[in-house]
Amino acid sequence: ASMGNGPGVTNGFDLLLTEILEDGRHDFVALAGSPRGAEILAALPSREAGPADEAAARRVVEGAAGQMGRSLDTAGLREILLRNYESRCWERIADRCLACSNCTLVCPTCFCSTVEDVTALSGEAAERHRRWDSCFTVDFSYLHGGSVRQSVASRYRQWMTHKLATWHDQFGTSGCVGCGRCITWCPAGIDITEEARALRASDGAARPAPGGGPS
Repeated sequence: ASMGNGPGVTNGFDLLLTEILEDGRHDFVALAGSPRGAEILAALPSREAGPADEAAARRVVEGAAGQMGRSLDTAGLREILLRNYESRCWERIADRCLACSNCTLVCPTCFCSTVEDVTALSGEAAERHRRWDSCFTVDFSYLHGGSVRQSVASRYRQWMTHKLATWHDQFGTSGCVGCGRCITWCPAGIDITEEARALRASDGAARPAPGGGPS
């Protein structure tokens, strides 16, 4: 797939369902990936999948992989992003980005949240609520005195750099699963794979050729 890690899934799930729609049948091949998933599967009416069912599931996954036309070259991408913090590419992206947060809302790995304290009018009780948020909102990075990411460019840079670079520092892998949802749901048509290529190209143009001199 676009990130070399799917669409077939091998770990990180409780219950994996592969929908089979062929030869007049509509079934699901279910695979338990955890004790919790096995418990759920045992409680559902089902039958043991046979070789034909497993082959049909493989065809579905292979067919999905064949429809993924985009690719993202991740070789050295973390380092490219980190050393291009001041690249003009961010401002160019910001000229189109609406900071609507659609990409973060549909991304399966985004987890930004905020905390709100709610006090009863009587003053006798208070509750603290944690709710989903987006790093694209200006208030998300608010500290005493104001937001530290006022510009859209700084917020897009934070999102993309976290997703493709510093996610490796946190979790040992990329934060992008290659699903394409951020591309599909962006009203401005911003494509993270194209922006990564643009940053790579500008990085190569700006860096001196081997030997120390300009190319």
